[in-house]
Amino acid sequence: MVDAQKFPYKIIDSSLGMVDRMAYLPLTLSLNGQSLNTEGLLDTGASVNVLPYELGLQLGLIWENETLSVILAGNLAKFEARAVIVDAQVSSFPKVNLAFAWTQASNLPLILGQANFFLEFEVCFFRARSEFEVR
Repeated sequence: MVDAQKFPYKIIDSSLGMVDRMAYLPLTLSLNGQSLNTEGLLDTGASVNVLPYELGLQLGLIWENETLSVILAGNLAKFEARAVIVDAQVSSFPKVNLAFAWTQASNLPLILGQANFFLEFEVCFFRARSEFEVR
């Protein structure tokens, strides 16, 4: 069993010129021999994991081959999404299968949500210290 690991919040400079910190987790996604080092926004308010279209293409996914539709809510509701399963490696934790809603939306982060990131990992947020812990 891997011990808990701490990660710093990432400093984000918004388009309004304001600086904020967000909980972005570095991880490696892999599918069919393709690997991609990326980061995902930990979003406890997201019901599902969301994979941006460009990242899916980089993993070798072909939109027309993925036939299981997923309905997204909120600001992503107007975009089509398809269900895909991707291997994910977070630091030295064991590799896990993550289910994603692969969306045609662009200009959004990879989102790690309740189903199923937060079913696989426990996360404690320490906002005042600008860090979070994953176990």
